Amino acid sequence: MTLAGTVEGARAMLPLLPGLTVFGMAFGAAAAQRGLSLAEATLFSGAVFAGLAQMATLEAWSEHFTFGALVAIGFLTFAVNLRHVLMAAALRPWLGPLPAWQSYPALLVLADKNWALAMRYHGQGGMDGGYFLGAGLVTWFLWVVGTLAGHLIGGGIPDPKAMGVDLVVPAFYIAMLVPNWRGRRESVAWGVAAAVSIAASVLLPGWWFIVIGAVAGAVAGGFTD
Repeated sequence: MTLAGTVEGARAMLPLLPGLTVFGMAFGAAAAQRGLSLAEATLFSGAVFAGLAQMATLEAWSEHFTFGALVAIGFLTFAVNLRHVLMAAALRPWLGPLPAWQSYPALLVLADKNWALAMRYHGQGGMDGGYFLGAGLVTWFLWVVGTLAGHLIGGGIPDPKAMGVDLVVPAFYIAMLVPNWRGRRESVAWGVAAAVSIAASVLLPGWWFIVIGAVAGAVAGGFTD
């Protein structure tokens, strides 16, 4: 894990700057609509740093929390972020040989965007763990800045969905998939994950479709490989 690799990973994230910032702004605007202060929303993004989980949490946000409601939000966040178990496992062959003081702090900035970019880099023969760290630090920074900006601007938007803000999230993840296409074999895992998650979203309440779809896609991809 070198400084040069960290800088390279940070630079590789720059083309994604507009999407990352707008994604963060979408959360900031939604947080403002839910009544969170600028400091609360910014601290939320800086400490939790989990876009989908934060969006899901806002759906269950309340001005007056009971103990049961707080436990429910905790489990909701846990369920949405379970996919990170699979993502971190995929990083094990790469980051596992590194000293613990390098690998484990780097995992604090694990997110979908920098993970996908770093896995592509590693798949092309890259071995510098600093690449993952650099990409993660930029992702974290842009997420926090985007949240701050979105709160300042979006607080004045009466209905963010009417302006298509909610489309930012799916559009961003679709854009992240495209560079990772390596041939028709990818369609098996991706197709299974999509079909199972859609079915689960219809049949089950809440956000379990994210976890179920991810596990189904991972199993299908394992059999394909």
